[in-house]
Amino acid sequence: LKELQQIKGIGPSKAMQILTIAELQKRVNQSKNPVKKISCAQDVFNLMHDELRDKKHEEFYVLMLSTKNNLIGKPVLISKGILDASIIHPREIFKDAIKESANSIILVHNHPSGDCKPSDEDILITEKLKEAGKLLSIQVLDHVIIGGDKYWSLREK
Repeated sequence: LKELQQIKGIGPSKAMQILTIAELQKRVNQSKNPVKKISCAQDVFNLMHDELRDKKHEEFYVLMLSTKNNLIGKPVLISKGILDASIIHPREIFKDAIKESANSIILVHNHPSGDCKPSDEDILITEKLKEAGKLLSIQVLDHVIIGGDKYWSLREK
């Protein structure tokens, strides 16, 4: 909101109208292309891209899936981070998945820099969460990182 108001001729009211239009467009896109079944990383990207592409900080989400890879509920925001980091804990990752009796989960987060290549920490936390998932019988299917208009799937790569 404040960034828009810095543009000459855009006051608080006009800035709010612009943001409202952007949100409506996002919702229209989601309603036209509802993703119910997740069969690949591209499906994850299509579901989460509009939500994550313009964030100036990292956000970490979990998608919960049924035994047939149907999405259970909405993506769950686990953590809002800073520019290049996000704090997550296995307890927070699996809490909703246990509550919803999810068969598996997919981890999703963004890189505000636009570079979707995983960091060493991204790879390490994915392995740690896969091990935790084994103990709980909740499979971690993938970790998808969205950067700009691209994505990186740890499973596909």
